[in-house]
Amino acid sequence: MSYHVVLCRTTKIHEINDFKNFFRWCKIPTSESYYCKGGTPMAISRKIEKYISSASWIRRMFEEGEKLRKIYGSEKVYDFTLGNPDIEPPAAFKEALKYLALNPIPGMHRYMSNAGYEETRLAVAEVLADQTGLPFDQNHIVMTCGAGAAMNVVLKSILDQDDEVIILSPYFVEYKFYIDNHGGIAKAVPTTPEFMLDMEAIGSALTPRTKAIIVNSPNNPTGVVYDDVSLRKLGKLLEDMESKSGNQVYVISDEPYAKIIYDGLTLPSIFKCVKNSIVVTSHSKDLALPGERIGYAAVSPQIDNSALLIEALIFCNRTLGFVNAPALMQRLVTGLQHESMDIYGYQEKRDILYDNLTTLGFEMVKPQGAFYLFPKSPLPDDVKFVMAAQKYNILLVPGSGFGAPGHFRIAYCMDKQIILNSLPAFKALAAELGMTKK
Repeated sequence: MSYHVVLCRTTKIHEINDFKNFFRWCKIPTSESYYCKGGTPMAISRKIEKYISSASWIRRMFEEGEKLRKIYGSEKVYDFTLGNPDIEPPAAFKEALKYLALNPIPGMHRYMSNAGYEETRLAVAEVLADQTGLPFDQNHIVMTCGAGAAMNVVLKSILDQDDEVIILSPYFVEYKFYIDNHGGIAKAVPTTPEFMLDMEAIGSALTPRTKAIIVNSPNNPTGVVYDDVSLRKLGKLLEDMESKSGNQVYVISDEPYAKIIYDGLTLPSIFKCVKNSIVVTSHSKDLALPGERIGYAAVSPQIDNSALLIEALIFCNRTLGFVNAPALMQRLVTGLQHESMDIYGYQEKRDILYDNLTTLGFEMVKPQGAFYLFPKSPLPDDVKFVMAAQKYNILLVPGSGFGAPGHFRIAYCMDKQIILNSLPAFKALAAELGMTKK
């Protein structure tokens, strides 16, 4: 027997998804049709309805946290769902903002080139040239509305219908949707048990339709940093492929966490390792400005006919509706390219959680950067584990949402006291599950 679910016109999408999950958890079969009263079909595309259902874990758990905070108080709810920096922007940003507010530049709020202000692009290019020794200039940079916009602009510029883009699991959940936005096909390729690049798996996944590979280091959700040797092997693999088949494959390096690296490590430059490389990034994490949506795409000077690629990026920046990066933020970050927030606080929080959770029996790779932990789930079903944790007001995100079932993500960019408050709850959860302490 199969049950139909009848919804009213005011039913919200997340409530529809909650119905689906409820019936799934109860193992009650349902039809795939969800109707409003009167038999009127839902007024959105079936594909988007499906995507909303599969991509709503983080938002749904965050909303659950809002409910729990009203009941128990914020100090007794341990919300590890969102990668939303809890620190304030550096003092240099605040000073620059104050100065610009008191000394406005005539015309500072008008349109500019779709690529962004020349002086801002030049400031970015000078840093990249210094880091890589490559001849970057302002013409290799396009300012964007954050890294997400930069990624969409790049994918729109390079993809034809049904071109393949390799994404490395576990991956940032939005990659699949970004690729689909522009007619591409996302091809998930596993990493090693330590979440590092698996060259054999990548090599096997390459086809004549492969147009790009997305790498994300430091990685969301694992916190790993891809080493120089691995990235150079990736560059050699793609160069060999291009010389044999003529197929040019771009490596798109998503780097919003590039300055959040621990234990004295440094981030290898993708530009020095891979010829056909493009960096997309933002100042959301390094300057703690996620709500300001300011970032850029940088194209390697080594790419053949890079000028045409840049022209495409500028065109797509405009026609996707971004038009240009925010004018005020461009002015402010121009002089802040060497600035970053203090990462010590993040490293301290990582160590508190890593040390305490591994002592309780949780298994995980120790993060080298970003602000996430990605432990193995103590239960085979990571969704069931997340539900079990919620009983202790611990809000987590299942690894299934990142293409890695059997894991869960912890975002520790929160007040340290909340992390300390959460430790007894984690201990109680571990005890309930019969985990073995080390």
